[in-house]
Order: sequence, then structure tokens, then C-alpha cells
Amino acid sequence: MDSMKSAWIRNGRSLALRDLPRAGYGEFREAVLSACRSGDRLSALFAVPERMLRGTGAGRGDNSGVRLFALLASEQRGSIGIETCTMKKAYPALTPECPQAWRFENEIRENWGILPEGHPWPRPVRRIAPLGPVKPAGRNPGAAYSGFFSIHGAEIHEVAVGPVHAGVIEPGHFRFQCHGENVYHLEISLGYQHRGLEKALTGGPDRRTLHYMETAAGDTTAGHALAYAQIMEGLSGTEPAPRSAGIRGIALELERVANHVGDLGALSGDVGYLPTASYCGRLRGDILNMTALLCGNRFGRGLILPGGTGFDADEKMRGELLNRLSRIEPDVGSAVNLLWDKPSVMARLENTGILPASAARELGIVGPAARACGIRRDVRSDFPLGIYQFSHIPDSIFHTGDVYARAMVRWLEIQKSFSFVREQLESPPEGPVLNEIKKPRPGRLAVSLVEGWRGEICHAALTGTDGRFIVYKIVDPSFHNWFGLAMAMRGQAVSDFPLCNKSFNLSYCGHDL
Repeated sequence: MDSMKSAWIRNGRSLALRDLPRAGYGEFREAVLSACRSGDRLSALFAVPERMLRGTGAGRGDNSGVRLFALLASEQRGSIGIETCTMKKAYPALTPECPQAWRFENEIRENWGILPEGHPWPRPVRRIAPLGPVKPAGRNPGAAYSGFFSIHGAEIHEVAVGPVHAGVIEPGHFRFQCHGENVYHLEISLGYQHRGLEKALTGGPDRRTLHYMETAAGDTTAGHALAYAQIMEGLSGTEPAPRSAGIRGIALELERVANHVGDLGALSGDVGYLPTASYCGRLRGDILNMTALLCGNRFGRGLILPGGTGFDADEKMRGELLNRLSRIEPDVGSAVNLLWDKPSVMARLENTGILPASAARELGIVGPAARACGIRRDVRSDFPLGIYQFSHIPDSIFHTGDVYARAMVRWLEIQKSFSFVREQLESPPEGPVLNEIKKPRPGRLAVSLVEGWRGEICHAALTGTDGRFIVYKIVDPSFHNWFGLAMAMRGQAVSDFPLCNKSFNLSYCGHDL
């Protein structure tokens, strides 16, 4: 991007809305496409009505239309580029030249009725997908959503799965277009978990806000709570207590390890290998109990707060955590290494559900799914903040892009996260764990990136003239990655879907919000 026209912001910081660039759509489009062509990534694309920006220095005089915000993560710069422009009814879609934008543009259309002309796949994002072409209610009556994609032929058949599934699982609808067992196309329809979370956050922060963040995706409590804490610190100009940085890092890495161990156990169960499945189920509980020892909650609720942490780890607690870690770590190694030694297991993992690196880059895939394709993409090293500015965790990279690669990346990350947790427990900084948070400053935009266990979590907040949120945008890594699962299923047997699905293990509610 042209640095003379673009605004740049560091992770966890804020800038005044009046300092944002005001481009026409042509300049905005070229800036976004040029950035993505040069290797930057579209972390978020969202719209804000101009009337909501009144008085902040960012709105237009007529207060009509919406203002598009593009947040572009530049790993080369270690900063986030911000582009904005004002739209009223329609604009030439970015998606044909920037596939990363396809779901964002559909979301903008769904929320505000602004039509991305030429969008190749106009689909609902959080409303339930229609069976056939349906006009969006009350927004843009001249343009219809497309229904489910279908393939026709004498031997083509369709397999529909969900939205209600067996067991304890969230709802999502999957439609497979198949020739025999071979999948030509998988269409994923979500929205059944839509809770209106972003709308509920407007007008905050208040006593409910942290609880909303901790349950945005319940298995990513530490990740979303940390992203929110960084937003509040950026908006208020408050630095978190130094001692809290290590505790925040411990919480985030224990969350990563617990979920990765659980996923490796679930993958073992999907291929019918019960020793690893049973061990990992127990060990995941042991790791969650380490978080419970820190704060009284196995998912870490109440631990990460704006300004620091709600709990400290004294010498006795750190000793107990180190003792537990010394018992759990070798047990995890024994359980997981059983997988790589079994030819029958490897035959199911290798060359199954391959996601090509080129597709992963085009779609903006994040987290272990990207690193399994050989893509070096990790917020902890690309946009370090907090403890990650001082204690580097090496990237975990594999290259084959299949189920085996996604499993192996998890195993590599488990080992490095264990080492990180031990380092933080053995040499914590001194001082308090919580600084008093100041009030958010009015008329500002803050951006926060966190490497959750699924990948990049992006939070963005805009404050009005009273310092309260006029918009709070959350992009869970699942929002980027669901289409990666669909691409990985092309050319696979439909019976491989449970294994491929578990190798991504994406969140329904994190997408639906």
C-alpha cells in the first residue's frame, strides 16, 4: 500500500478517527488489491453507517451511506494498514480479484444492503441460506441471493448433513455434490448460532462486555478476552501491569495446548485408534485443570482483564503448576507419538484433505491450517505484543497441507507451548498484576490481533464522542477458514468428511457471533 495515503497502526494501539484516510472507492479498491497482491492479508472488512460517525471527525457532511473499513495485516511491516471510503448503494466487488473478501462483502450486504456488484457468490453469512434465489428482506430488492450450488448429471447425487448433528455439537448445514463417493463440491451453510453479539457490544464497555467476549467462542476464552483487553488498553492509553504479561501468555498457551491435545485425540477416534483417543481425552482435562488452578475456571473466565489479570500466581501455585506440567508433558508425548508409529493411522492421515498452499493464500487461511500448508503466519511472531515481545515462540510449519500436516503442526505447537509455559512459571516478572484502566478516549479506532489456538483473532473498536463503542467488530479465525475445509474436501471421498472436518475443528458460534 502507498504509505503516504494509508494509515498504519501497531497491534493493540489506537489512532484518532479524524486521521484516517478518506479515499474515493477507486483509490480504496486499488489500495486493498495492491496490498493483497504484495502479500498483505485482509484481516477485516466491515461497514459503519456515516450517521454513527457524526462528530468523530471521520464522517461525511451528509451523514448518508456507509463507510467501509479495510484492515490489512502487513507481516513485512509488523503493522496493520487501514483504508476507508464511503459507499451508498453499490460498488464493484473486490472478491473477483481478492477471494479473501468474499465472505466479508456478503456480510456487508447482509447487514447494510450495500450491493457488491459482480460478486461471484452472493450468499447469506448469518441468515439461514435459502434453497433457491431469494431477495434480501427490505434491503436491496433488486438483487437476489443465490441458493445452494448444484451439479446436474445422471450419476450425480447430493448428500445433505445437518444442521442438527448427533452428539454434543453446534448446528451447521453441509451439502455435498458427489459422483459416487467422490466429492465435487461442499457447500457450508452457517448462521444457526447467530446471537447478535456485535450489536450487543455497541454502547459499551459495561459490566456485560467481558462476559460477551469470553463466550464469543467458548473454547477460545483466553484468546478473545486478551484481544478485548488489548483493545481497551489501546483506546485508553493504559499499559497492562508487567507481571500480568506472563500470566496472560500462560493462559493463552494452556488454552492452545488443551485444544490441540483434544483435537489429536479426536482425530485418533475418527480413524478408530482408541489408545491415543482415550489418553488425550484425559490429558485435555488435566491441562484445563491447570487453568482452573490459576483462576478457578477451567476455561480461564475472569483471568484476563483490561489492565492485566484478575489473579496472580504466587510461588506455591507456580510450584504446583510446574509439578503438574512435569507429569502431563511426557504423558502427552507418549500418547501422541503412538500415532506416528502406526502405519494404519498414517494411511488415513496422509494425502487426505489436501489444501493447496495457493488456495490457502488466496482465501486468507490463518492459524495451524495455514502453517500446515507451509505458510509462515503467526500473530505471536508477526505482530508481537505483551509477553511475545520478549519471549519468542518459534513457528511450527509443515508443508503437505493434508490432515497429517494439520495434526503434526498441532503436535509441534504443543511442545513449544509447554516450553513457553515452563519458562514463564520459572521466571515471572515482579510487581502487581492489574493496573487501573482509564476510560476509552473518544473518536478513536483500536485494532487488536491475537494468535488464538485456531489462528488470528481480530478485534476492532470505534468510539464515539462519549468514548463508548459505536462499533465493535470481531473476526474469529473460523470466519477465514470455513471455506478452506470446503476446498480440502474437493476430490475426497464423502466418508472422509469427519476426519477432514476435525482436522480444521472450526467454530460455528465463532463464525456466527
